[in-house]
Amino acid sequence: MGKKWKKNKAGNSHKKESSLPIITVAGMFVAVFLGMMVYICHYSMTHRQELINNSYNGRQQMLIAKNIRGTIYSRKGEVLAETVTDEEGTEHREYPYRNLFAHGVGYASNGRAGVEAISNYYLIHSNAPLSQKAANDMAGEKYQGDSVYTTFDVELQQVASQALGVYRGAIIVSEPATGKILAMVSKPDFDPNQIAEIWPDMINDQETGTLLNRVTQGLYPPGSTFKIITALEYIRENSDTWQSYSYQCNGRFIDGTDRINCYHGQNHGQEDLKKSFAKSCNSSFANIGLKLDRSTFKNTLEGLLFNRELSISMTSGKSRIEVTADSSNAEMMQAAIGQGATGMTPLHLNMITNAIANQGTAMEPYVVDRVENNVGTVIKQYTPSAYKKMMSETEANILKELMQGVVESGTATRLKGLSYSAAGKTGSAEYNNVKEDSHAWFTGFAPVEEPQISVTIIIEGAGSGGDYAVPIAKRIFDAYFD
Repeated sequence: MGKKWKKNKAGNSHKKESSLPIITVAGMFVAVFLGMMVYICHYSMTHRQELINNSYNGRQQMLIAKNIRGTIYSRKGEVLAETVTDEEGTEHREYPYRNLFAHGVGYASNGRAGVEAISNYYLIHSNAPLSQKAANDMAGEKYQGDSVYTTFDVELQQVASQALGVYRGAIIVSEPATGKILAMVSKPDFDPNQIAEIWPDMINDQETGTLLNRVTQGLYPPGSTFKIITALEYIRENSDTWQSYSYQCNGRFIDGTDRINCYHGQNHGQEDLKKSFAKSCNSSFANIGLKLDRSTFKNTLEGLLFNRELSISMTSGKSRIEVTADSSNAEMMQAAIGQGATGMTPLHLNMITNAIANQGTAMEPYVVDRVENNVGTVIKQYTPSAYKKMMSETEANILKELMQGVVESGTATRLKGLSYSAAGKTGSAEYNNVKEDSHAWFTGFAPVEEPQISVTIIIEGAGSGGDYAVPIAKRIFDAYFD
């Protein structure tokens, strides 16, 4: 009996030992399953807009069938997009301003773009009062979707669009202190009322890029507007001595076999940093480019959001520049004046401009102010949010002073002596091997003392920023301050 008992005991012990791995594995599967469930629930709660907006989500079609797509308004209440029902009961999306807000408001058929895409979640939902929903149910009618109020100013949008005229290009007007986008013009444009009819031609058009929102996605050589960034790096590396910078310009800068010419070969003579910036002297800035520490400059560029995606609600391009510790002198000379492999979006340049105007902090750009239900109750209110501290307040003030010098005695004197003060930087960016071909840039803000509005403009193939972009900026500033 004693031996038999020991044998059974040993057998039971063996069974217990062999079951332990099974229990452990089962426990691990249960833990993984519970973890996945918690993650899915959390993701569904925090990303419900993305899930609803996914074209594969059947619930979106259910909401569209139950609710009338909401109305989109300007900041002052003008209707920018609405759903109307014809005599046969068919719904149509109408855009009263036609081409004017083609890229900003966008379209809601053949895909979605602009505010129609950004706010789709709210537009197809209805937070109408329960009493109204009950009445609609009794009558067999759809609920009214929520309304979206944008930050767009119709008058500024009209002024900007008319000023750009028949040129291809982009204009963005914003508030430096809040990040609100007041106007967004991209040309060529289109009539979203006709999107179904013109869609095949637009998607097959490889030349004009009509569907491209040039404000957020257009990638251009920044030309001399980039000297804002080159100047910032030089000031950072020479915080105690930058004011003593001196250069004798004879219209060109030569380093070995590499040569940089000033615009139209202009001879600027003796210059300090302020004059170099105001006159937009390519030779002086090529000289500065060779004095910069390449690794430090690379870090500054990363801090200014180059070579990375912008974390914003709008679809945007990624500004690029190639500066490394191994960059050649020729590459540094080109980079310092915004040429070579450098490319920027107007939106990105506007954010940097706003940071200068806003004591070094770039605010997150946004185009939707609030969401209301059909009786005016606010469902969602958007508020200004700091995107990134790009520079110190001291650095921002120095750059602001340099940009004011461009207006007072440089390439943007058309903005001088007005009822408001202004600061800015022009640019003439070469984009091919023909020296005479260049994009015209301007970026700046007003008034200098307490900036209320900023404007960034690019006109494709127009020529000098001072001759073509600055007058447009003046028209926009005038309209705003009037």
